[in-house]
Amino acid sequence: MTSFSQSQALSILTHADADSVKALAESVLSSVGAVQVLKNRTGLVMLPYTDSAGGVVFHLGEVLVSEAHIEIENGSQGYALVMGRDLVLAVGIALLDAALQANIETDAITLFLRDAQQAQQAADAHVLQQVEATRVEMETF
Repeated sequence: MTSFSQSQALSILTHADADSVKALAESVLSSVGAVQVLKNRTGLVMLPYTDSAGGVVFHLGEVLVSEAHIEIENGSQGYALVMGRDLVLAVGIALLDAALQANIETDAITLFLRDAQQAQQAADAHVLQQVEATRVEMETF
């Protein structure tokens, strides 16, 4: 089965369907033992962006995020930062992160990650096809 780095897994989880991620976290919850929530809050962070023409980094503005940091019974910690006000999603992703770090329910989580990644890649390809359909070839005189 395909393995994912922590960075890849978190990226996929933050872009996956929120209800599906929450359901997966709920199914894994009984396997991780006691969960201690170290941090669970919302806040504003600056959103950096790199100008495509000049390569200059600037801030587009502030973005509302939900942050969660948890520790499970065996001492493994999980972290998540998601855009928006969904604290339950942030805790769910942090729980899945901790479970992966502790090798708990890895088959189920990896299967979910693989399926979510494929769905995200298909959605990206669809958007790129729609963008490509609007391409206009210009002649220079």
